[in-house]
Amino acid sequence: MKRKHKKYSKPKRPFDKERIDEEVKIKEEFGLKNKKEIWRADAKIKLIREKAKKLIPAEQKDRELFFEKLKKMGLEVKSIADVLSLEKRDYLQRRLQTIVVKKRLATTPKNARQFIVHKKILVNGRVVDSPSYIVPKNLEDKISLIKKEIKKTVPVTKNAEGD
Repeated sequence: MKRKHKKYSKPKRPFDKERIDEEVKIKEEFGLKNKKEIWRADAKIKLIREKAKKLIPAEQKDRELFFEKLKKMGLEVKSIADVLSLEKRDYLQRRLQTIVVKKRLATTPKNARQFIVHKKILVNGRVVDSPSYIVPKNLEDKISLIKKEIKKTVPVTKNAEGD
């Protein structure tokens, strides 16, 4: 069995007041469950930046493929400089939870998280129950709420004969 590795790293200075205040604001703005989700987004952006740095000496074709992949993800980039200037907020904007709030399917980020976890949100006709799902640009307009069908119950009446 393969061992799972963490997808984030904790901050080097655990009691840095400025970082803690910034994380609290981000947590409130995006309705995140805990700071681990912020650190995970930070790690993803760090990986994207590292790939971009490796592509500096590469051919233009390789760079274009990388930019195309990021555009499908929903990150607007046209050059390596744009990729290097990405922030964790840009990545958090692409989460399903945030997009559900933007589309006004939910009133607050916490309400959106509740809908997603309770399997009330469809993406392209499929139930997605992960608030951290990164929505591709082409599926952004295919997000909807599950329509609850109301079944009409027919009242059971007894005959006069007592059947």
